[in-house]
Amino acid sequence: MSAKHASDPVHPLAQRPLVLTRVFDAPRALVFEAWTKPEYLARWWGPHHFTNPVCEVDLRPGGALLIHMRGPDGIVYPMTGVFQEIVPLERLVFTSTPQVGVLKVLTTVTFEERGGKTTVTVEAKVLEATAAASRMLDGMEAGWSQSLERLGDLVQGSLKERAP
Repeated sequence: MSAKHASDPVHPLAQRPLVLTRVFDAPRALVFEAWTKPEYLARWWGPHHFTNPVCEVDLRPGGALLIHMRGPDGIVYPMTGVFQEIVPLERLVFTSTPQVGVLKVLTTVTFEERGGKTTVTVEAKVLEATAAASRMLDGMEAGWSQSLERLGDLVQGSLKERAP
């Protein structure tokens, strides 16, 4: 499977990575923890009004990431992933497959702290996609944007209150 098949239309995200940057008014250790502890990740991953009844993180290179997102309509969207690289407090790299055989994405997340605030940059690069992935790709930017909004609410709210 490749990002382009002879008869498939090429989605713009199959050509270039999606890059989003957000600044959070929270220390880097707290933001990194929200990305790597399943009890926190489950609270913000996915678009608005989605929940994550299953969220498992094996935080090591080669370790698995498993998230089942439940939409407001009750439909569950399983996503599996594998961590490729982990540099504590600095960088996470993982592949994710929201639908086996249809889409595979390499996501790189970097964390930079300045003055008690953390800049997070998410780069999502499509490794494999078929024409059937077009709908998922159409919603990728909005999904990540909403996820990052939810992350901000978490780390600038309830998690920050417990930070030293």
